[in-house]
Amino acid sequence: METGTSENAGRTAGQATGEPVWIGLPPGLLRMRRLLLVVWLGLLTVGTGLLLGLLAGPGWAAFALLPLAVLLWGWPMLGRNWRSWRYAERADDLLISRGVLWQEETVVPYGRMQLVEVTSGPVERHFGLASVQLHTAAAATDARIPGLDPAEAERLRDRLTELGEARSAGL
Repeated sequence: METGTSENAGRTAGQATGEPVWIGLPPGLLRMRRLLLVVWLGLLTVGTGLLLGLLAGPGWAAFALLPLAVLLWGWPMLGRNWRSWRYAERADDLLISRGVLWQEETVVPYGRMQLVEVTSGPVERHFGLASVQLHTAAAATDARIPGLDPAEAERLRDRLTELGEARSAGL
């Protein structure tokens, strides 16, 4: 509970100074993505090794080490990507920033939001995560925040919906 209180206090202090208060994604998303990386590339390594070993000979089975090389490369890349995701609630819009090589910052004005969805697939639910999907009139400005705590996703959905209705009504 105290985490949410300090988070809200930080948001309020940041909004008072005019600077956006950036919020990162929870570490559960990184754990989920790394586990999926290990599972899929582990299965690919074993399958490739067995298939090439049986059909082409033991020398060719060494090509099964390629997925392991991708795993060793992908592990830190997932960490870098996870750290690049963040979002900030401002007075008139929501900012979403992401990307390592190609950094992208999306600004979604509250008055342009038509639909805010909270989704959670079976793997996300297993890890206690949910995603917020924002739909606007222009498809190019649709945005998504993945891997949030379900309570935070619902809070964000309710707040964005409330602010969107107020802005579209001209209040």
